[in-house]
Amino acid sequence: MNILETDRLVLRHLTTDDAEFVLRLVNDPSFIANIGDRGIRSVEQASTYLLDGPIRSYTDHGHGLYMVALKSSLAPIGMCGILKRIQFDDVDLGYALLPEFWSQGFAFEAASAVLHFAHSSLGVPRTLGLVSPDNLPSIKLLEKLGFIFSELRQMKPDGLPTAIYTHSLPS
Repeated sequence: MNILETDRLVLRHLTTDDAEFVLRLVNDPSFIANIGDRGIRSVEQASTYLLDGPIRSYTDHGHGLYMVALKSSLAPIGMCGILKRIQFDDVDLGYALLPEFWSQGFAFEAASAVLHFAHSSLGVPRTLGLVSPDNLPSIKLLEKLGFIFSELRQMKPDGLPTAIYTHSLPS
């Protein structure tokens, strides 16, 4: 089910048919370094991750992470969407692309569409962006999208601080 389309991309619900792609994405060294190791090492574990994560989120919250695919070929290139975490009242923007699709404007294009969808269709007044303080490309993307730095917060007792950015609808 297509949720959004941009000039170059299609964003759709993830399904268990996407498990092989998700396995590749979550085990990319950049994903592990910047987002975290999900411990997914098989197609079966990726399928379980999809069922328990994005697919459940569609039902529970009406939104989640979406597959980002090239409109021209429908080849998957990443994920982007809105996440609801129990630690926060607000939703947050999540995104990850395979490295071969970085620096081509795809993340900005997908994230812009998701933000517009969250504000206009879901009525979300404020969105968070969570990022490692060392992930300068992601910070630049959040700032280009209009996010403003809010705080550093310890998300896990043994983890490094996370930079929290906010994006609000204009008053």
